[in-house]
Amino acid sequence: MAEKKRPGQKFKMLSVDEILGVNNEESAVDLKISEILPFKDHPFRVTDDENMEELVKSIRLNGILTPVLVRPTSDGKYEMISGHRRMHAATLAGLEAIPAFIRELSDDDATIIMVDTNIQREELLPSEKAFAYRMKYEAVKRKVGRPEKGDESSNGGKAKTSKNKLSQNETISPTRSDYDVAEQLGESRAQLQRYIRLTSLIPEILELVDRKSMPLMTGVEISFISKDVQKYLYEYIHENGMVKSYQVAALRKYLENEDTISQAAMIRLLNDNLPGKTPTPKITFTEKRLRKYFSPIYSTSDMEKIMVQLLEKWKAEQDGDADGV
Repeated sequence: MAEKKRPGQKFKMLSVDEILGVNNEESAVDLKISEILPFKDHPFRVTDDENMEELVKSIRLNGILTPVLVRPTSDGKYEMISGHRRMHAATLAGLEAIPAFIRELSDDDATIIMVDTNIQREELLPSEKAFAYRMKYEAVKRKVGRPEKGDESSNGGKAKTSKNKLSQNETISPTRSDYDVAEQLGESRAQLQRYIRLTSLIPEILELVDRKSMPLMTGVEISFISKDVQKYLYEYIHENGMVKSYQVAALRKYLENEDTISQAAMIRLLNDNLPGKTPTPKITFTEKRLRKYFSPIYSTSDMEKIMVQLLEKWKAEQDGDADGV
C-alpha cells in the first residue's frame, strides 16, 4: 500500500521539462519579444532585484539556456505561459528575440502550467500564492467539470459536497478538486483555502499581509468583511496602528446581524475592544419598540429624522431653561 501523503507535506520538485512535458523531439524557435504578450492576470511579480541582475548577466554571457513556453493567439501573436522573468531579463540584456516552445493549449491547461512553473520559486509573497492558487483551483475545477463523453465515473461538475458546515476560513465545500490541488501544491486543504480567501482583500490590506505587517490569519478574517468596510478598516489602521484579531472578530460578530456599519460606528466598536478598555454603554431602540409610536406609513429613515428633530427641540428647551436660571 502506498504511503499516504500528509496534509501540508512538501511536493516533489519537478524539473521545468517535466512540468512542460517537453520531449527530446520538440524543438524551439526564435520569436521576437515584441510579438509575445504576458499571460492574462499573471499573478507573479517580475521585479528588478538582485536575482534579476544575476539573470541578466547570465543571459548576456550564455544566452537563454531554457526556452520559454508560449501559445499562439488569435491575432497572430503569442501569449507567454512560462518565462516572464527570462523575457524581462532578455529585454534588459538588449535581446530582441528569445527561444521558445510553441504549443496549442486550452485556457485551463495554460493556467495550470503557468502556475506550476512559477510556484516552485523559493520566495513568493502571500498575494502571489493567493491568486495563483485560486487560478489553478478554478482551472482544475473546470476541467473536472468537463468529463469525456460517456464517462459516467467523472464528477461532471456535480461532486458531492460535505454536509458539514464550512469553517470560517473556507470558501467552498470539500470536493476532489481542492484536495487534489492542495496536494499538488504541497499545502493542506485548509491552507489552500486560507490563501484563496486573501484574494477577497482590498489591495491596501493585502499589501500589509505581503509586508508581514499583518498576520496572514488576521488577513483571512478580514477577507470575510465587505470591501467598503475594509476601506474603513484600512483607514483606521493607517491612523491608529494595526488591529488585533479580537477586534476583527468583534467587528465580524457585529456584521453577522447587520448588513453594514458606518465608519464612525466601526471606530467606536474597535476602540471599545482595545485591551483593558471598558465598552462604551450603548443605547439602542429596536424598530419593533419604536413602531408603537409611529404608524406603518413611516419608514425607518422617517422615524430616525423625527427622533432627531424631537431631540434637537428638547435640547433647545433645555438650553433655554439653563439660560433663564
